[in-house]
Amino acid sequence: MNLEIEHKYLLKNDSYHSMAVDKYHIIQGYLSRDKELTIRIRIKDDTAFLTIKTHNKGDARNEFEYPIPQHDAYLLIEKCQPPVLEKERYIVPYKGFVWEIDEFKRELSGITLAEIELPSSDTHYDIPAFIGQNVTGDPRYYNSNIHLLAKENSTQL
Repeated sequence: MNLEIEHKYLLKNDSYHSMAVDKYHIIQGYLSRDKELTIRIRIKDDTAFLTIKTHNKGDARNEFEYPIPQHDAYLLIEKCQPPVLEKERYIVPYKGFVWEIDEFKRELSGITLAEIELPSSDTHYDIPAFIGQNVTGDPRYYNSNIHLLAKENSTQL
C-alpha cells in the first residue's frame, strides 16, 4: 500500500512540451468508479497495472497498485465501465519534483491536467509558469470522473 498525496492543476498553456523528458501512451478504464473505492486497469506503453484507490481524505488517499500481464489488462479493459480513457502523459521535472501532464484523447480531446505527487501534504514546491488553477480535491477532475466533463462542455479547460 502507498499513501498517494497529489495536487492537480489545470494548465495555462502547452509550454511544458519543450520541458518534457519523457512521454507515455496510456489507456485506462475503471471496473469501479464508486466514490469510496475506484478500481482501475491501466496500460502504459507495454506495461499494465491493476490499481485500487480508496476515498480521498483531503489531498491523500490509499493506493494499491499491482503489475498484471498486458494480455489480462486488455481483457479487463473490455469489461470496464465506458468510456475507456486514452491520454498522452508528459513527464516534466521542475525544481526537484516531477510533474505529470495528461493530454486526454478521443472524446476528451482538449482536456489537459497536471499532477504532482508529494511526500507529505505540507511539502513546499515551486509552480511552473504553465500551471494554472489548482483543482485538487475537485471530484470533477478525478480521472474516474473526468469523462463527465466532456458532457458538460467540449472546450479547453
